[in-house]
Amino acid sequence: MLSGSITNKLLIFALPLAATGMLQQLFNAADVAVVGQFAGEHSKNAMAAVGSNSPIIGLLVNGFVGIALGANVVISRFTGQKDDKGIERCVHTSVLFSILGGLCITLLGELIAPPLLHLMDVPPEVYPMALAYLRIYLLGMPVIFLYNFEAAIFRSQGDTKTPLFCLVASGLINVVLNLFFVCILKMTADGVAAATVISNLVSSVLLFVLLSRREDHIKIRISKVRICKNELRSMLMIGLPAGLQSMVFSLSNMCIQSAINKLGSDVMAASSAAFNIEILAYYLVNSFGQACTTFVGQNYGAGNLERCRKVTRISLFMDVGITTVVSLVILLFGVPLLKIFNNDPAIASIGIVRLRFILAFECINAVMEIMSGAMRGYGYSLVPAVLTFLGVCGIRIAWVYTLFRVHPTFFNLMMVYPISWIVTAIALILAYILFMRKLRKNGLYSV
Repeated sequence: MLSGSITNKLLIFALPLAATGMLQQLFNAADVAVVGQFAGEHSKNAMAAVGSNSPIIGLLVNGFVGIALGANVVISRFTGQKDDKGIERCVHTSVLFSILGGLCITLLGELIAPPLLHLMDVPPEVYPMALAYLRIYLLGMPVIFLYNFEAAIFRSQGDTKTPLFCLVASGLINVVLNLFFVCILKMTADGVAAATVISNLVSSVLLFVLLSRREDHIKIRISKVRICKNELRSMLMIGLPAGLQSMVFSLSNMCIQSAINKLGSDVMAASSAAFNIEILAYYLVNSFGQACTTFVGQNYGAGNLERCRKVTRISLFMDVGITTVVSLVILLFGVPLLKIFNNDPAIASIGIVRLRFILAFECINAVMEIMSGAMRGYGYSLVPAVLTFLGVCGIRIAWVYTLFRVHPTFFNLMMVYPISWIVTAIALILAYILFMRKLRKNGLYSV
């Protein structure tokens, strides 16, 4: 990351990371597809139950995933500084913090699960399945968090392939268990939730074993697992704003999901299917954002600010270009992809509306991710979080309670996505320009 070609190394880092996210989502999509095709008379309600939980799960998970990104940045900096002791302390802090944090979220989530679903106006016919799915999923939070922190440790060293291979193994287990629980045991949403928890346990254990068998500075030793205050503080200073930024999307998506739930189970099922398709493009967007963060973090730690600027520029061009092509390809096959989840023509016709609004503007989301990712790499993560909160969450919530209330249609609701992205992208570009000017003014950076 510190020398040589940037373009090739960004691709080598980002593409396996994107594949990891896409595979993870494909295995999650298998949850929706299996209940949509094999849950019989309960298929639509089961699809709606799984889909209505996505924003809630995202809200609970994303804060800690952001902190995992903070761990990535801190370890990357220590790597750039060649501080092996610092890397070791951060690795062991990350492992313990992820398990303790997961346990806390499990307990909190189990307590607030019913009121959260009621707050989102989940229909009575969907509510029992949605609650069962959420309660079972929450039990797996400690291993989900552990996997994300372990993956961040590998990625901080430029290794995005190992988390991918472990995910492939656990994902295949997830698909097999989905079919077993739903087709053989005749379970519905609760069955796919149980399959997800078991598969996440497998992936986190695999990464833990691999880390414990290494012989370098990221090796996990049980005797050294403890919280180191300085390293945790550094992780939180960078990771919490990043986590809050991710949670903003989940908060706004919860608000939108609540509006979707008022439009009936067909719209809920269609939106759930479309989400599981469109999110594939987002993982590509996010992978270059994370690559930018890691590369900038290492080079900033090494004091190579000119290379940081090049990384940001190349990441932006690559992310926008590749995302645009992939989004158009997915959109071209949108209707056949939607029919994988359910053969009902009504679901396909509603789902394609969402895909058009999201995928046609995904390149703007790419701009947001790169601007935020670059600033996080410098350790400047609070401002992107605040701007995203105001631009994404603020606009979407205001839209739902004003314009959507006047014209409560799915088309009107989907318009808020591109509008909120455009406003936030402009704000983040301006913030990045001002930040770089500040670096130059302080004599830390010269063009």
